[in-house]
Amino acid sequence: MRRLSRLKNSVIIWREAQQRVADTLELAEMDDDSIAADLADETDQIAAEVERLAFRAKLSGEYDAEDAFLAIHAGAGGTDAQDWAAMLLRMYLRWAERRGFKVEVVDRMPGDEAGIKSATVSIQGDYVYGYARSERGVHRLVRLSPFDSANRRHTSFCLVEVWPDVQEDVDLVIDEKDLQIDTFRSSGAGGQNVQKNETAIRITHLPTGLVVSCQNERSQSQNKDRAMQVLKMRLLDLERRKQEEEFAELKGEHVSAGWGNAIRSYVLHPYQMVKDTRTNYETGNTQGVLDGDLDALMEAYLEAMVGAKA
Repeated sequence: MRRLSRLKNSVIIWREAQQRVADTLELAEMDDDSIAADLADETDQIAAEVERLAFRAKLSGEYDAEDAFLAIHAGAGGTDAQDWAAMLLRMYLRWAERRGFKVEVVDRMPGDEAGIKSATVSIQGDYVYGYARSERGVHRLVRLSPFDSANRRHTSFCLVEVWPDVQEDVDLVIDEKDLQIDTFRSSGAGGQNVQKNETAIRITHLPTGLVVSCQNERSQSQNKDRAMQVLKMRLLDLERRKQEEEFAELKGEHVSAGWGNAIRSYVLHPYQMVKDTRTNYETGNTQGVLDGDLDALMEAYLEAMVGAKA
């Protein structure tokens, strides 16, 4: 029913655009100078709307219309990397806010001195995964370190993971024997009850090594249910990506998903630039990007992906 509703809405939007074009053409055929200015304005609006819809049509992947989970992990760089992870978390929260998406921080592990070691967020809205999948990979930051007394330039790395939050019932059975479940005290805000009791849950899927934790809910059972949901989505995404990588290898394409290559570099010193290494798209508006202005970077990636498949 959810998928049917989404498809119906999509058809309605396209039909409305089609009718709007037809109405405008009828007005144009009247050749009335008194409506020329309004006609030009309407034409510009229709062109912008059609361009937006045409781009939306490129989000045709199996899960592109779904909600998504996004996880950030601090990598090499110590305190600087943990601070960079916190900056990335803020960036994605701002991006979601700009688009009117609903966001829930499922888990957040604070850093030793500053920032965070890791965080997982749930983002809900139209085509969240379609856009957010462009962020999967290693993000590299170059800046003068605020944690270096000599104020030297440091390079930090974080890994961003993204997987779809499939709302339909998923036929995936997880054997309890394959799980190691640990409880611990929540490290985030939530009041005395959360701090005193071991309400947080960490689940390790032994066959794959995947680790999922949740500490955002009030009770241990709620956190366990949420963590199991996240684990199920991660296992589904892992299997899907394995199939994609196997297919890419059969086609003779290079496959790399490790820490070796950064998908995007954010340079704050000695110059200001954000560059996506996959598309070569770059911008000097580093502050805008860090404030969540990511659409141009995401769309450049999606355009490149469509071109690669053509």
